[in-house]
Amino acid sequence: MADTITIRSDAETEHALDVLTHDGSSRSAAIRQAVLEAALRKERSAALRRAVLRMPLGEPDGVDIAAEMVREREDDRR
Repeated sequence: MADTITIRSDAETEHALDVLTHDGSSRSAAIRQAVLEAALRKERSAALRRAVLRMPLGEPDGVDIAAEMVREREDDRR
């Protein structure tokens, strides 16, 4: 048998539950689905961050981006 979880809801949570149960789902099913979806989003986000951090940065090309931006802004002001 599954464990029981108790939450304290507020007006915002009650509104969210109303939205999630509008299709006739039970509060329990809606909360269970929301928790699973939140965990999946968090796992995907973490995987994406790890993938970005593993991306090769390439070799420096000797271009100073900050200096380029300053020059472009100065040209725009003229």
